[in-house]
Amino acid sequence: MTDQRDDEFTAFVVEHGAALLRTACLLTGDRGHGEDLAQTALAKAYGAWSKVRAADVPVAYVRRVLVNSHLSWRRRLMSTEQTVETLPDRGGGDHQDAHADSDEVRRALLQLSPRVRTAVVLRYFDDLSEADTARLMGCSPSTVNNQVTRGLAVLRTLLAPETDLTTATRRRP
Repeated sequence: MTDQRDDEFTAFVVEHGAALLRTACLLTGDRGHGEDLAQTALAKAYGAWSKVRAADVPVAYVRRVLVNSHLSWRRRLMSTEQTVETLPDRGGGDHQDAHADSDEVRRALLQLSPRVRTAVVLRYFDDLSEADTARLMGCSPSTVNNQVTRGLAVLRTLLAPETDLTTATRRRP
């Protein structure tokens, strides 16, 4: 029985592990913390594998565990000291440019509150519907809609290309 359970769980991780890790990294804003979060969610899923397997959509069940674990971590961290990483040097014209946009998006996502970031990541990076996102977050679809709207407004501001107003006024005839 345990061998079958292990085989089923291993197949699940092979099929969905990368997507769960991507979501965890986007939620936490850090690869290392994302790996820890994904591992925590998968460990909890393994412990409750009979429930996970019986769920209508097992990956949604595990994603919910992932989101709940992330929000739980955030609540605990609110009262503790948090380290801040220094921003890496931005490369110009070399292979680092390929990653600059994704780094900029990750940094912008970190500017959002944890719940707003969770709503944006689930809606746009995991491509979930409002209803599915609401179920995962334990709130109403209108709350998800409000959080996503606020989050996108902040992201638009943070990611908007800077315009040089002096150049724009000089070009006028």
